[in-house]
Amino acid sequence: MSQRADPRFVSELKKYGMVNIESCFNCGNCTAVCPLSTEEDNFPRRMIRYSQIGMEEKLLSSKELWMCYYCGECTITCPRQADPGEFMAAARRYAIAKYDPLGLAKLLYTSSNFTVLFLVVLAAVLGIFFYSFHGPMQSDTFRLFEFIPAEVIHDSGVIAGIIIVLVALAGMVNMIIHIRKEKKLPKGARLNWFGAMWDTIVVEGLGQSRYRKDCEAYSKEQHWYKKRWFIHAAIMWGFLGLFLATVLDYFLYLLEIKPIGTWVPIWYPVRLLGTLAGVVMMYGVSAAIIHRLKKADEPSKNSTPSDWIFLILLWLGGLTGFALEIALYLPQPYAWSYWMLLIHLIVVVELLVLLPFSKFAHVVYRTVALYVCALKPLSK
Repeated sequence: MSQRADPRFVSELKKYGMVNIESCFNCGNCTAVCPLSTEEDNFPRRMIRYSQIGMEEKLLSSKELWMCYYCGECTITCPRQADPGEFMAAARRYAIAKYDPLGLAKLLYTSSNFTVLFLVVLAAVLGIFFYSFHGPMQSDTFRLFEFIPAEVIHDSGVIAGIIIVLVALAGMVNMIIHIRKEKKLPKGARLNWFGAMWDTIVVEGLGQSRYRKDCEAYSKEQHWYKKRWFIHAAIMWGFLGLFLATVLDYFLYLLEIKPIGTWVPIWYPVRLLGTLAGVVMMYGVSAAIIHRLKKADEPSKNSTPSDWIFLILLWLGGLTGFALEIALYLPQPYAWSYWMLLIHLIVVVELLVLLPFSKFAHVVYRTVALYVCALKPLSK
């Protein structure tokens, strides 16, 4: 069946990044050099073709959209300078915007002015909200959670978390519906649910298997701690470690084992986990920022406002978190530590609010998409 080309679709994609696929004549060079491309997973050439002729549904239903780690090899070797690597990144932003039921992602990705205004207004609202509960700044003892009560922080976090999860779930359902249209499984077949989960979450997600073994094959960087896969993994491992430490601390509070704000030594297990995770995350974020400032590789040359906002908020969250931890061990409390808590809360909540709508979302969408695609009938 023939497909009439729709140039309007490429124009729409251009709003999400430096898309130059009009120059592409489908030579297939990008697919040939891509370390992740196989006979079955033929990209980025297939994705470019879908976009050139306006097959939006095919693009949104493709697992290949989420398999790419943007190593940039396809862009380096493209004979037409069509920049297929940046096209794949822009297509993922477009997909996140299309999956979002609220339409906020589209505004955040396509309008820098709206993004800045949104973040400023959100920061002001959060600051006023948290400050409205403030108590005294203790001059004799360090009691952060009397300045802003722990109950207010956690109740606000739970409410915000529920809303964010619901929005994220709606987006994931949209994505799964699209992908399942292309991936047809035999009816009634027993599927490898746990095998797919292990391969996707542990091997590919936490272990960064394809990124580490395949995408870094072209890397000229000799030091493992400077490689893009490790920087990417450090951000993810650090954030997950901090999230786990926060959850554990909250459960200890609910079980009345350790009240929030109680002084504990640095080697206390939950505190130690949070500290080590924070160090790992800060290394990854700082290295990623340096890469983008230096434009050290192809992915770093096309940084968008969404890339910078994500990294800056993560960096500020880590910095203010460590400042608070240092304040806990100082011989006497200082007024700045109370204001640091307020800033830390604003940054962390902004990060969480942006999760379903920003670059943060691709972590969730990639994992879910690869999991759905990893599902296969079990052999009899």
